[in-house]
Amino acid sequence: MLRALVLALRARGVDVLTAREADMIERSDEEQLAFAASAGRVICTFNVGDFYRLHAEYLRVAKTHAGMLLMPQQRYAPGELARRVTRLVGALSAEDMDNRVEFLSSWEPS
Repeated sequence: MLRALVLALRARGVDVLTAREADMIERSDEEQLAFAASAGRVICTFNVGDFYRLHAEYLRVAKTHAGMLLMPQQRYAPGELARRVTRLVGALSAEDMDNRVEFLSSWEPS
């Protein structure tokens, strides 16, 4: 995740754990999702295609995850990303995100 985005989200009170901080930076997508699921954390990624595929696979085999926020890379500036993520966090609870995929493009700031 972009450092500026992480800082902006933390400044808004959003609990963020980066892949680097979790020592997951060199891990596979599957391992990253499994880690996030076991920790009860929504995974936020620019890797839209691969993680949407993993979401479909989880549903197919009745595995659960804490949610995914998929963001197209280089579409928004860090401030815009932070505003959209903050809007989503304000609208959906952790329980709402269970096994759910949200696309950041759907969360225009008000």
